[in-house]
Amino acid sequence: MKYMDKDEFAKVNTYGLGQPNTVYAKFFIGESFLNPLTVPGETAVFLANVTFAPACRNNWHIHHAKSGGGQILICTAGEGWYMEEGKEAVSLTPGKVITIPPEVKHWHGAKKDSWFAHIAVEVPGEGTGNEWCEPVSDEEYNRLGQGEK
Repeated sequence: MKYMDKDEFAKVNTYGLGQPNTVYAKFFIGESFLNPLTVPGETAVFLANVTFAPACRNNWHIHHAKSGGGQILICTAGEGWYMEEGKEAVSLTPGKVITIPPEVKHWHGAKKDSWFAHIAVEVPGEGTGNEWCEPVSDEEYNRLGQGEK
């Protein structure tokens, strides 16, 4: 279900909005929020609820790892997009799970007409690191969902 109203979206955003995502804002187009669900160092797996305002998306990026690694997205509220380089975009709705292997260039974010939230799971591995790449262009983003109801 799509949500343009922030207050209505807050009612279904189970894990909460969190704080403005200022640390990573330079890698996002639009407004995003981060709500860590685990504390680094207290567990081997880092989980965070990431919330995107309508039309917000992160830059293309790659989760590098010598072994293991990658990312899992668990969609929890609103509607969004996930896209791997060279592939068609995937519509994201609550309950959808995306497994992103290491070394795959991709991006994810909200649809133009909806707030969106997912839990981001950083998969443990050796030699892991994130490489932020170029922004998703407005032209590329605006092509998504044409003809969608």
